[in-house]
Amino acid sequence: MGLLSSAFTWWNGATWGTALYTRLKGGKVGEDDWGNVYFEAKKPDSYGVRRRWVIYKGSNDASRVPPEWHSWLHGQAADVPDKALPPARPWQKPPIPNLTGTHQAYRPPGALEAGGLRPASTGDYEAWSPDQA
Repeated sequence: MGLLSSAFTWWNGATWGTALYTRLKGGKVGEDDWGNVYFEAKKPDSYGVRRRWVIYKGSNDASRVPPEWHSWLHGQAADVPDKALPPARPWQKPPIPNLTGTHQAYRPPGALEAGGLRPASTGDYEAWSPDQA
């Protein structure tokens, strides 16, 4: 099913059209730590800008693009991150993709998925009613 699904689905990698366009019009410029591959058009468009795009490894999710490659994709950096950016600082954390919908997603205290237990009421709250106005 892998080869046939790539003809029609876009959420698990590149479709045939994207792969063909990439082969004909683009050139690989780099790869990130997650295995995503980044491309740039061989020729600029009518405005003199070269189109940039990413082929994801795994599911297509924009939150899986690290910040340094995001800036390159959007034209904020002229060169690839390895050449344009200084080395990472020791205090910087590695980026993580959006975890919404997974078991690692944040669930605040009192959320049903986290057990549904809220702290007891402190008694300092009065509900508003229109008669009190």
